[in-house]
Amino acid sequence: MEIHNHNLNINYSSPDYIWDKLAELYSKMPGWSGFIDGIPHWYAQDNDKRIVTASVEPSGLQFYAEMQQEEWDEWFKLFKTKASATLGFEIGEPEDGFEFNSYS
Repeated sequence: MEIHNHNLNINYSSPDYIWDKLAELYSKMPGWSGFIDGIPHWYAQDNDKRIVTASVEPSGLQFYAEMQQEEWDEWFKLFKTKASATLGFEIGEPEDGFEFNSYS
């Protein structure tokens, strides 16, 4: 297992409708385990050694994962693709040049 930490350009101050759409998307992603203590989790069940969690941080929507690199790359790419389609703007990592949406 490898540890992964990545931020996405989804601002902590995004309006409620963005978070509602994301909550629905979360449940459609592979390995969905549900909200545990208010934190979305994937794969955190049945002694599965893999885990993915997300948290809202000033730096954006942050993901923490423990899984093999190839599997993580595939899962994270799928999330970014689905989030882009769901939210209506391109989702990616700020350090790769993806900007936060202003909602103005």
